[in-house]
Amino acid sequence: MDPELRIGEPATSAAGVPGVAHALARCRELMGVRRSVQTLRLLNQDDGYDCPGCAWPDPRPDDRSRAEFCENGAKAVAQEATRARVTPEFFAAHSLTDLATRSGHWLGEQGRLINPVYKAAGSDHYAPVGWDEAFRIVADELTGLENPDEAAFYTSGRTSNEAAFLYQFFARAFGTNNLPDCSNMCHESSGAALTETIGVGKGSVTLEDLETADLVLVVGQNPGTNHPRMLTSLERLKRAGGSVVAVNPLPEAALMRFRNPQRVSGVLGRGTALADQFLQIRLGGDMALFQALSARLLAAEEASPGTVLDQAFIAGHTTGFEEFAAHVRAHLTPGDVATATGLRPDEIDELAGRVLAADKVIVCWAMGLTQHPDAVATIREVVNFLLLRGNIGRPGAGVCPVRGHSNVQGDRTMGIWERMPDAFLDALGAEFGFASPRHHGLDVVDTIRAMRDGRVKVFVAMGGNFVAATPDSAVTEDAIRRCRLTVQVSTALNRSHAITGERALILPTLGRTELDVQAGGPQRVSVEDSMGSVHASRGRLAPAGPELRSEIAIICGLAAATLGRRTAAAAAVPAVDWAALAGDYRRIRAHIANVVPGFADYEARLDEPGGFLLPHPPRDSRTFPTPSGRAAFTVNTCEIRPTPPGHLLLQTIRSHDQYNTTVYGLDDRYRGVRHGRRVVLVSPDDLAELGIADGARVDLIGVWTDGVQRRAPDFRVVSYPTARGCAAAYFPETNVLVPLDSTAKRSNTPTSKSILIRLDVHPAR
Repeated sequence: MDPELRIGEPATSAAGVPGVAHALARCRELMGVRRSVQTLRLLNQDDGYDCPGCAWPDPRPDDRSRAEFCENGAKAVAQEATRARVTPEFFAAHSLTDLATRSGHWLGEQGRLINPVYKAAGSDHYAPVGWDEAFRIVADELTGLENPDEAAFYTSGRTSNEAAFLYQFFARAFGTNNLPDCSNMCHESSGAALTETIGVGKGSVTLEDLETADLVLVVGQNPGTNHPRMLTSLERLKRAGGSVVAVNPLPEAALMRFRNPQRVSGVLGRGTALADQFLQIRLGGDMALFQALSARLLAAEEASPGTVLDQAFIAGHTTGFEEFAAHVRAHLTPGDVATATGLRPDEIDELAGRVLAADKVIVCWAMGLTQHPDAVATIREVVNFLLLRGNIGRPGAGVCPVRGHSNVQGDRTMGIWERMPDAFLDALGAEFGFASPRHHGLDVVDTIRAMRDGRVKVFVAMGGNFVAATPDSAVTEDAIRRCRLTVQVSTALNRSHAITGERALILPTLGRTELDVQAGGPQRVSVEDSMGSVHASRGRLAPAGPELRSEIAIICGLAAATLGRRTAAAAAVPAVDWAALAGDYRRIRAHIANVVPGFADYEARLDEPGGFLLPHPPRDSRTFPTPSGRAAFTVNTCEIRPTPPGHLLLQTIRSHDQYNTTVYGLDDRYRGVRHGRRVVLVSPDDLAELGIADGARVDLIGVWTDGVQRRAPDFRVVSYPTARGCAAAYFPETNVLVPLDSTAKRSNTPTSKSILIRLDVHPAR
């Protein structure tokens, strides 16, 4: 347990002056005053760079603040633009054995990586290596494989469109579709459900839609920590007369009250109360809730025919309504709904009343929906609910999966997926004159299994922190160690640099904030936000070190060294001038325009203020690219899973001082946690029933069908207003409890919001 850990009362509002103060203090600490001003003034501006944090969209340029960033965005930039450096002397002083004992927070605080380094077989230290030698090491290992599928190419959401496009092209030119990415662990469930039901695996709303809706449901999402700029849009919605309903097992301060630091009322006043209703739902109860809502809408239509459902939309644009309606009317009893959701009937009735009073409804969600066994079916049920009243394909209404990393959606658009459709592979092959492999590759979970079993021998990561982000930490770390070579393209140190294969490389890259000058002059890259808008990003800061290379230059160097080994005997390998692509990113965008739908005239459209919006047929024209040409109502069986006596259902969460696996500090001030992270939040009623005191020291014991005892040791119990039967603790510390084989049906996403545990209490001292 953290020795300096302190627990106070949870906050009842978010942001405001404290948020500004914390952001500026962190910036001053890492960058100094002058560099902080220089850096922050360009953040999320048309002439600057996109935030390397979340994927929340920017307002139109004429509606954009000069301080268009949030507290955690400022922290993300400070971490990247820090003055601290990780030098060769650091690696000489710290062995991998030592680094593996350090916390993620300590590793990240060491500063920017500035030199390529190599860990030889049998060595416990990294040592400097030249770029050409590093590329040769990778090429030797890749070309020495018996089969291209013995390599896997992982991508983090920070990677730009241009880098992602080249990276997937390199992997496929090498001969594999093994392209796991961070989407596999977050919104894969959303993509699967939305593709099946509306034909497009992305959200259907714009920022303007969100701010003009009548009702927004925020489900399984904590925008105050994970997408703070969303709060400004919700405040605009409220000021325009709209309503917000929060559905979550935990009360979150930001949805109670938002103190906008750019408004006088947020600085001197009490701010804006956002959530008009809070439904404290049990983990995994969302499908039952949406089925209960749909049943109430169907009953209201029966009581007053022609006044509730959008019959014209249902008849003209959907299929499967009758089967869906019959199922929902008969499937769940009120007792089933109460058991699954933990909600009273009058709470659901109140929400149904709000829905009936609203003409335009949007449902937003994040990991609280996507990381459950029935996540895909739950999101299909969200779509069913919206289709009933025609709330897809018109202004102010639709689906809004909120992505968590700045270009994670763009990476998928660029082809980072192990199962890209044939139309994309055909276009890619025609553009570069080669035959792309067609057999499906490996996602994240299957990549871990393949490394564990010796079927993947080389692992290359374009950014991210794979070891800390993935489930079943002990299994994942053992799998990584079985690789012959692991390669990390990174800006800062993390646990994935300490847990390596037999040989390992760290290839340091430019950050989003840094000036990228190539043979063709200064370059820009592009990203896609959570709502399908593409815009440019131009780094302006001097690079952290002279040896840094851009992600694109690194990919081109790897590809030239690897694919250049192949001769005419390998006729399928495309002839590409990789140096020319690295020297002028306009060449890459020209290829993208020829391959990826929606990117015609890419270069010119990127010059438009604010960028451009990608086509989305359901949103743009109420056309649905499904097999039937219509949006699909679906029938979903809701499994009721009561928690066994003496156990709790755990969800992994972020602290407010954290972005994904990057830990900026040891406080979570909105939840009253200071100077530590090893806490488990449990309802006081559950603690009383379990006979465990607030403040007790416990180990968290995972319970799974394989009989393996997974243990997260030495946590402090915190009595907290969670939903009954549910608990919460921070990741990555609790990823050890998530079984590798516990995944969502159809999406294979780890079930990090549905972990059955028990608490093993330490003996009193």
